[in-house]
Amino acid sequence: MADVFVSYSRSDKARVAPIVAALEAQGWSVWWDPAIAPGQQFDRLIADELERARAVLVVWTPDSVESRWVRGEAREGADRGILVPVQLGPARLPIDFRAYHTTDLGQSGEVAGNPLFGEVVRAVENLLGRVVTPTAASPVPQSTDPATSAVPARISICVLPFANLSGDSEQQYFSDGITADMITELSRWRLLAVRSRSASFKYRGSAVDPAQVARELNVRFIVEGTVRRMGDRVRIGVQLIDAETGNHVWGERFDRAQAEIFSVQDEVVQTIVGTLVGRVHVSDAERARRKPPASLDAYECVLEGNALFWDDPAGAAEATRLFERAIELDPGYGLAHSLLATLKRQKWRDDPGNSSALLDEAYGLAMHAVERDDRDSSCHSMLAQVCLYRRQFDLALEHMERSVALNPNNQWNVADMGLILVYIGRAEEAMSWNQRARQVDPYFDQPWYWRQWGLTCMVLGRYEEALRLLARHPIRKYYISAFTAGCHARLGDMDSAGASLAECLSLKADFSVRQWMSKEPFKREADAARIAESMRLAGLPD
Repeated sequence: MADVFVSYSRSDKARVAPIVAALEAQGWSVWWDPAIAPGQQFDRLIADELERARAVLVVWTPDSVESRWVRGEAREGADRGILVPVQLGPARLPIDFRAYHTTDLGQSGEVAGNPLFGEVVRAVENLLGRVVTPTAASPVPQSTDPATSAVPARISICVLPFANLSGDSEQQYFSDGITADMITELSRWRLLAVRSRSASFKYRGSAVDPAQVARELNVRFIVEGTVRRMGDRVRIGVQLIDAETGNHVWGERFDRAQAEIFSVQDEVVQTIVGTLVGRVHVSDAERARRKPPASLDAYECVLEGNALFWDDPAGAAEATRLFERAIELDPGYGLAHSLLATLKRQKWRDDPGNSSALLDEAYGLAMHAVERDDRDSSCHSMLAQVCLYRRQFDLALEHMERSVALNPNNQWNVADMGLILVYIGRAEEAMSWNQRARQVDPYFDQPWYWRQWGLTCMVLGRYEEALRLLARHPIRKYYISAFTAGCHARLGDMDSAGASLAECLSLKADFSVRQWMSKEPFKREADAARIAESMRLAGLPD
């Protein structure tokens, strides 16, 4: 067992060698370039050495950032809290690792007389001088303040190598690629602790019991799958197993033509990952609801609050209480601040008054969330929405773009981009993002999603389509009735418009088109005028 595991690209071996020699000169044992033939034995040796190492030093270069192996090994080190990243000259670091303090040793990697190498030595000393547990959460680098460095408990998950049932060696490359890509994309989710490729691939080719894997890797969820060639088609099967209960949480099959399978690999991975994460959240939320409220930790409070219907006043009130409790338990929990900010912003939106106090409070909470966790895509997404309602359109788009860059497979973020775009005058683009959210996760069914998609169709004058989408909103809300009335009126169906108008006023007797539109953050006056005129055409009071 070596003290330090060095992860690097073979093309950089000559530049990495001086670093290894300098580490060994400090008296530490280093694992970096064993004389062993590639193959299954090599996979398992790497996994064993990585698991036993007390520090993982990753060497980032233009070649290594493209390596799935290096990224996977770096993720393992990050998940265990033992990562020491260094950089050799200019390299665009993987987005998951840009917030970590990375020591740039220069293009050559020379360490003799290089004062920056002292940082690396001190980082390794700190790790080897303390007890390391394999399940420790990722650190928040460059911070010693407990309030800012606290990371909530995360859902642990392992993706087992997809089994190639085709007897075709070319399909083995594809099945391995699917597995590796899923590990990479799942790692973008801040609330998931994803076991590395090296940890997962030591089970390749073996018939293993998911419960055994869960015990050995200390994970809650197991993902397993198969790839099978059937004539000119390829079928990919995937299932999610809750190792705690043994239940199959979700399963799906994807059929694609053999000729297009590699070109659509990204699409398949995106759909699997998006749906998978949605099912994990649902499963964990149900688990949290079975616990006594007093025993919930901060993460479980967030999970349970996020599963409630916020369009329902009772649901919004309970979610607010849960998020406030989460912040009380863990003041550094960025996502809890973001979710509370969204509820405050929603409360401001529903308030007929002119005070901006609630919106200002929402902005403070959302900014605090991003300061606490700049790598959480959801924090940027919810800050973007608060900025939108403050009519800070450029800033809203900036944070929304940052959100989807951090995690393009987050169906909530994808749908939120649709929200931002429709209000800033790019409704056609918003349609594409709304559609993509359901492509990422076919189970995605949030009430607000149907409202905003219906609104987008209204802006574009597609009233029949808007009616179909608004009808999928599961809660009777006055603004849904107002939108529906406007669509019917635009289509000349005044009887249906009158029925929707009556329903709107029965739910909110003082509804006013002018008051409602005063808080609709449309950038283009023409878009706002189209919505307002639709409601007035239905007879709703101005």
